[in-house]
Amino acid sequence: MTNNITPLKDIASELLQKDNYLILTHRHPDGDTLGSAFALCRALRKLDKNARVVCSDVIPDSFDFLYDKMDEIIFEPDYIISVDIANPQLLGEKYEHLADRIDICIDHHHSNNVVASLRYVDGDTAANCEIIYDLLKLMEVEFDKDIAACLYTGISTDTGCFKFSNTTPRSHKIAAELMEYGFDLEKINYRMFEEKTVSRVLLESLIMKNMEYHFFGRCCVAKVLRNELEKTGAKEDELDGLTGLPRQIKGVEVGVLIREQVDSGCRISVRTKAPTDASEICANFGGGGHVRAAGCTIDLPIDEAKEELLKVIAKVLGED
Repeated sequence: MTNNITPLKDIASELLQKDNYLILTHRHPDGDTLGSAFALCRALRKLDKNARVVCSDVIPDSFDFLYDKMDEIIFEPDYIISVDIANPQLLGEKYEHLADRIDICIDHHHSNNVVASLRYVDGDTAANCEIIYDLLKLMEVEFDKDIAACLYTGISTDTGCFKFSNTTPRSHKIAAELMEYGFDLEKINYRMFEEKTVSRVLLESLIMKNMEYHFFGRCCVAKVLRNELEKTGAKEDELDGLTGLPRQIKGVEVGVLIREQVDSGCRISVRTKAPTDASEICANFGGGGHVRAAGCTIDLPIDEAKEELLKVIAKVLGED
């Protein structure tokens, strides 16, 4: 096993030679991990190989179009691939036992520490689906509207519908090419960026009402308590779109969303504006991610977790 970077063409060659692939996505799945996995799965099946996608958590209904009309194939995997997974802990409870059996790791996080026989990690790529796009081109896979829809979903969600600072000209170029395959663009954009349940709207109003401001308004902290989540009837996956709310406020450089977990501890999402590095903040708690978006887990009650987090943010902002 090695942590060196493998040329993508070598990974393409390996995938063409092998069969029976299990593709791992990260817990609390988002559009990029799912888009990467199902695009790769569909491509491998087009090449008459066995492939299936698994996730420790239930995949949100909003992503059902990614795997629609895909039969569940049961087989014993010979090869295990992780996509968009920066840390073995992100495999979740069901699949963390596979952490030392990963054959191929494909990711776009600078903080990646997954150990695999073959690794391709490009932290300067906006979305992992852009890497999968390159990989499928190297494999000479014939694209169709289903593969294109998967890749577009990952690129659009990880760039915030092409609004985030990680968006590049190449992101737009790839998305434009994918649109040529005729998938339902309006449906995907509505589901990913506009559609909200009543419970989600209720939760959003509670969060905005209870936001806290620190360091002269440079930091905004929003908390999601378990009892509030239960009152609204919102599901865990409905929280994902809320992570950027604190950062949207004028003057806020660091936006934080703290989610109280069912068993213990808190899940933290950090969003920042330049020049503050979100991954630097989360690294203090064993987490990581991107410069403008990162996450971690703090195994403390929510108020204590908030105080520990604020100590780190104070140092990063120079507010000691």
